[in-house]
Amino acid sequence: MKHLRSTAIAALIAALPIGMAPVAHAASADLKFAGALEFADDGTLFVGDNYSGAIFAFEMPSAAAPDQVTPVNIGDIDVKIADVLGMPSSALAINDMAVHPVSAEIYISVSRIGNFESAPALIQVSQAGEISVVDLSSLNFQKQMLDHYPDQETTFRPRGLGQMPPLVRDQAKGEIKLSSLAIMDMEFHEGELFVSGVAFDNFLSTLRRMPYPFTDTQSAANVEMYHISHDQFETRAPIRAMSIHEIDGEPTLVAAYTCSPIVLIGLDEIVDGAKISARTIMDYGNGQPLDMLSYKLNGEESLFLTSNSRSPHIIPVSSLNDAQSYTKGDLPEGGKSDTMPIMPVGDTGKAIMFDGMSLQMANLGENFFVSLTRDMYTGSLNMDSNFNGFPNRLHNLVAEFDFPQYWEDK
Repeated sequence: MKHLRSTAIAALIAALPIGMAPVAHAASADLKFAGALEFADDGTLFVGDNYSGAIFAFEMPSAAAPDQVTPVNIGDIDVKIADVLGMPSSALAINDMAVHPVSAEIYISVSRIGNFESAPALIQVSQAGEISVVDLSSLNFQKQMLDHYPDQETTFRPRGLGQMPPLVRDQAKGEIKLSSLAIMDMEFHEGELFVSGVAFDNFLSTLRRMPYPFTDTQSAANVEMYHISHDQFETRAPIRAMSIHEIDGEPTLVAAYTCSPIVLIGLDEIVDGAKISARTIMDYGNGQPLDMLSYKLNGEESLFLTSNSRSPHIIPVSSLNDAQSYTKGDLPEGGKSDTMPIMPVGDTGKAIMFDGMSLQMANLGENFFVSLTRDMYTGSLNMDSNFNGFPNRLHNLVAEFDFPQYWEDK
């Protein structure tokens, strides 16, 4: 699924005045921030603008499907994008990534950060690995403003760990606006766009649904869920990654939150003004989900969930049928850390190996994942495309198979 690499960076960008000359195409669509990305089946590209509280739908040019989708691998992708934009890579923030459903071209939303200004850009990476800037000024688009958009003054409260006072690095959170979480993830399903994020009131966690083409109408429902590891009901932190599937015979939104519960919400519950009680069915423990990809693994519909601090997990969709729901009182009282025997809770699927840290991941055709991966040894940010049955490169691993003597014995 598609959302911001770093809430802090995204919020900083959203908080800054747009003073530098923006990229030329951004002005025509009044795009102030390019955040979450999502494609419709026909190739329409949705771009979340957390600064303006709006979603733009760009009609992308007709694209031909390649004869065969091939992996795209680019080392130091952030440096190469920065070169195309004529800027240092240190001033580049990568916000999200999505793949065109027909052409298999890869799109990356970025921000160019100045001393006191920022500007958005949308990058295209072709199947041949060519990097270019998308000229949005040449595209027809629709714009949908969000109802209940958060105010522009309220910020997060810095906190330390336990009874410890906040450190200097923690204090920076006090400059981040809650509106930076207005659009966290988007999912297009059967002519509707589902949007997770926060709204303006005390019951912040919100799910929106709106028809496309946009009609200036939308539904906004508040979401409450029981957080197993925190042992409390929560209404503020938004859904970070989501996917839609048929569960127990009903169309259902599968959603992942920070620290890291998985919940189910029936699509029929998402109506305007509703107060939804999501069904919590599992909890991995600490960590922030990044992307939730739907794909076929050995012919079985599955979810691939990445996190900023845990190994990716594969969840068979069939395992969500008849899943047990958890609420307060079902488990031992009190907060639960990763070291407790009770964690993880529920049918949590399988953790798998992934070499490095994926900041963004998307499906590339039927057989590949494309990932913006931070190499654990060099620190470089690379675009890697790997078979989704084993989404790893082997360059950082030395195993029995790498020794020449192994093959001499065969």
